Amino acid sequence: MNFALRIPEYYKAEIEKLKGNTSINQFIVNAIAEKISALNTEAYLQERAGRGSRQHALGLLDKVADVPPEDYDRV
Repeated sequence: MNFALRIPEYYKAEIEKLKGNTSINQFIVNAIAEKISALNTEAYLQERAGRGSRQHALGLLDKVADVPPEDYDRV
């Protein structure tokens, strides 16, 4: 699939700086893939949160032992 894409001039220097050894085309394809992934992840997490239950989460926390943390886990 081909698109004629107009990129504002003020992005040119930034794209050139960030794209590294890849072509501008590949840079844009990667940016699109990252955006799609972020949006899909957000939708997935919202869907999972909608199925969640505060009562269930608190019940899980009630099962955690009330003991001091291990030495390697201390701040």
